Amino acid sequence: MLDIFRGLKSLIRVNHIHTDSPVFRLHYSITVLILVAFSLIVTTRQYVGNPIDCIHTKDIPEDVLNTYCWIHSTFTIKQQQGPRAEPFSYPGVKTTIDEKDKKLVKYYQWVCFCLFFQAILFYTPRWLWKSWEGGKIHALMMDLDVGVCSEIEKKQKKKLMIDYLWENLRYHNWWAYKYYFCELLALINVIGQMFLMNRFFDGAFLMFGFDVIAFINSDQEDRIDPMIEIFPRMTKCTFYKYGVSGDMEKHDAMCILPLNVVNEKIYIFLWFWFIILGILTFFTIVYRVIIIFSPRMRVYLLRMRYRLVRKDAIDLIVRRSKMGDWFLFYMLGENVDSVIFRDVLQELANKLARHNFHHIPGFKGEIQEA
Repeated sequence: MLDIFRGLKSLIRVNHIHTDSPVFRLHYSITVLILVAFSLIVTTRQYVGNPIDCIHTKDIPEDVLNTYCWIHSTFTIKQQQGPRAEPFSYPGVKTTIDEKDKKLVKYYQWVCFCLFFQAILFYTPRWLWKSWEGGKIHALMMDLDVGVCSEIEKKQKKKLMIDYLWENLRYHNWWAYKYYFCELLALINVIGQMFLMNRFFDGAFLMFGFDVIAFINSDQEDRIDPMIEIFPRMTKCTFYKYGVSGDMEKHDAMCILPLNVVNEKIYIFLWFWFIILGILTFFTIVYRVIIIFSPRMRVYLLRMRYRLVRKDAIDLIVRRSKMGDWFLFYMLGENVDSVIFRDVLQELANKLARHNFHHIPGFKGEIQEA
C-alpha cells in the first residue's frame, strides 16, 4: 500500500506560490490524489484478491467461467420487502428467476477507468487557470516572498512591481474573471460528477449517503444494507455451452465479487467528500459574487487580511481600481513578504493621491514635479 502512495508524491508537491483559493486547491490536489489512489488500489490484486471468483463445475474450466462472467457481467435478483418476501440464500441470490427482476451488475469492470477519468475532470479547471494565469504572480513576486535581500535589490524589485501595477491599473478584470470562471467550472464539475456516478450505478448513487445513514439508524431485523444492493458481494452468472450430444446446456453459477468490498467503501467516502466539496465551492462562488458587486466588501477584506497597510491607502486604492486589480493585490499579498507588500501598496496609494491632485478641476494640465 505504501508503494502506491510513494508513486503519487509528484501529485502532492506543495507549491509555495498560491494563485488560487484553498477550496479551489482541494479540487485539483487532494481530490485528484484521492481518485488516482483509489483507481490504483482497485487494480491491485495484492490488496483485493481476484476481482471475481465463480463456483464452477468439472465441465467448465475455472478460468473460462471467471473470464466469461467478468466480461459479460453478472446479475442479482431484486429483493421484495415485507412479511411475504421470499427467503434468499444471500441478498440478491435465489434459485427461481423472473427476467423482469434481474438486475445486471455491469459497472465493476470499469471502476478503475471511471475513477481515473474523474481525476482528469477535477484537474481540468486547474489546467485552464494555469494556462490563463500565465505565471503573472510568479513574475511579479521576483522572489520577494522572502524579505531577506539587500536593500538595493529590494528597492529595485519594489519599484518594478509598483511601476507594473501603476501602468496596468484597471486592466486586470478579464484576468480575474477567467479565474472566477474556473471556480464556477469546479462547482459544475463536482455537481456533474454526482450525476455521472448516479448514471454509472443505474440511478442508485444520488441518495446513497442518505440511505447508508438511514440503514445505520434503522432496526437491525428489518433493514436492508444499501451498500450490498449497489455493491453486491455475491451474484449469479448464466453460462451456456454445448454438451456431448450437441444440445445447449445452461449452467447457473454463483460468483463472489471481493472487489465490491473495497468499492463500497470508496464510493461512500466519495459521496460525502463530494457533498462537502460542493457546499464549500458553492459558498466560494457566492463570496466571489459579493466581491464583484461590492467595493465596500473588497475594502473590508483587504483591511482584515493586511493590517500593516494604512486604511486610507486601501480605501484610495480600491476606489481608484477595479475588481480585477483587487484580485491581483490579494494574490500578491498572499505570496509577497508582508512588510514589502505594505510598502508597495503604500507607494501605489501615494502615486494615486498625487495623480488626483494633479487633475483638480481648474488646472489646464498636469503640474510637473521638481
